[in-house]
Amino acid sequence: MFFWFFCMFTFLISQPLNQEIFIKQLQAGKETAFRQLLDDYQQKVFGTCISFIPNKEDAEDVAQEVFLEIFKSISKFKGNSKLSTWIYRIATNKCLEFIRKKNTKKRFAFMQTILGNEIPIDKTSYFTEFNHPGILLENKEKSTTIFKAINTLPESQRVIFTLAKIDDKSYQEIVEITGKSLSSVESVMFRAKKSLQEKLENFYKKDSS
Repeated sequence: MFFWFFCMFTFLISQPLNQEIFIKQLQAGKETAFRQLLDDYQQKVFGTCISFIPNKEDAEDVAQEVFLEIFKSISKFKGNSKLSTWIYRIATNKCLEFIRKKNTKKRFAFMQTILGNEIPIDKTSYFTEFNHPGILLENKEKSTTIFKAINTLPESQRVIFTLAKIDDKSYQEIVEITGKSLSSVESVMFRAKKSLQEKLENFYKKDSS
């Protein structure tokens, strides 16, 4: 019996220590630790990016930026949250930065056209080539419409709805990633659903008329 308790105690105290050691190895610049980080999180980070940015090439580019930010900022990680939460927070912020830049470019190009001084600039939205893995070909048109509607939501609603319904994060994970309370997440999610329902109803009414 004593041996069993000793084994359990050793196992329990070793779990946080392993995470702590891993973080210290990352902060020390250990190549093996960074390889392990990529193995553990590469697909997960890409999954979050493609949820916000449904274009494979753009999502891959943003995912690379996420890992560059992780490598650059890991020395500042204080362990106030789980490592995974910190990584998903970086991924979410990088996706939002990308979306803001795209929207700014589109507005700038539009103004140049109005002023009669059009200059060559990337006018494409990240919805132009819809390329979300797992979406069946016959559903792509409908999915593109849904993603466009999501993009019109206020940023807080867009973040929570995307994390919950597209990236399949639990409410508790969203609480940890966003720093919002559970009641706030639930409230924002309710408003996002209601707003999307109204937007999509209006779209399909116009489409059928």
